[in-house]
Amino acid sequence: MSGFEALHIRGKPDQTFGARGRFPLFGHVMKSKTQGYIFALLALTIFSLQDAISKHLASTYPPIFVTMIRYWAFGLFTVILASKMRGGLKATARTKRPALQVARGVLLSVQVVLAITCFAVIGLARSQAIFSATPILIALLAMPILGERVGWRRWTAIGAGLFGVLLILKPEGDFFDVKLLLAVLSCFNFAFYVIITRLVSRDDSSTTSFFYTGIVGAVAMTLIGPFYWSWMSPGDWGWMALVCMTSISSHYFLIRAYDILDAAAVQPLTYLSLVYASVIGVTIYGETLSSNMIIGSAIVVAAGIFTVWREHVVGRRTAAANN
Repeated sequence: MSGFEALHIRGKPDQTFGARGRFPLFGHVMKSKTQGYIFALLALTIFSLQDAISKHLASTYPPIFVTMIRYWAFGLFTVILASKMRGGLKATARTKRPALQVARGVLLSVQVVLAITCFAVIGLARSQAIFSATPILIALLAMPILGERVGWRRWTAIGAGLFGVLLILKPEGDFFDVKLLLAVLSCFNFAFYVIITRLVSRDDSSTTSFFYTGIVGAVAMTLIGPFYWSWMSPGDWGWMALVCMTSISSHYFLIRAYDILDAAAVQPLTYLSLVYASVIGVTIYGETLSSNMIIGSAIVVAAGIFTVWREHVVGRRTAAANN
């Protein structure tokens, strides 16, 4: 799970680990927003390192195999976390929407496979540039599926964002790289995951959703992954161990960030993943950044940040009106 993906685990405010102020696992309340931003930046930095290492491994080994090992570590982390919660593992696993929880867990595991595949065959920078359009697709799909109303401001941002994506996808030379469609598919897959997450958040807490994210994904990958098992070199097992450690530590820091900050304060920071991916892609993997990609990415990021901000504003107005 990348930083962008982890940010979309929602739940009922009174039970969520994302509610600002306190996470039940930790024994005190931290009031410094600076600490919260430090935790968020640490999480996003480690997520980016995880993506970079996953790209390295997926260039040699099947992405499904890499994802399976990652999920084993992440699944173990969610079980340990759930056991520390109030009521323990049994209370955390209690859900009113089991079918949807399973569906979103499977969708996210597929998303991770798609993302790692994109990193390997498309490149870190270009993949993250396309992934940056996800908030725009979420806003677009939320209208028919969730019945959310979108005003002219967000419609404008959606249109601008889609134009930015077209710039990123614009063929270089005379040929269109069909592999880029894999990143677009990944965006839509993740957008549907977020929509389902919003549906289950009406009944289940974020701790419950987080638990099923890890467990369902680990089970799904374990059912498929062994068919893609590959014997790794000792050095690559070291890289895989590092991926597992980054998976756990990044989520730990993200949870600590949510213990202090609102999700709306953290979400815009996720676009730093694009900066990290570009730097790592260019300096380590020798990727190139075309002018279309840079301009398109800037448009997509600006549109995405505005969409997230506008959604937050509308949400606060709706909550105030209901109260």
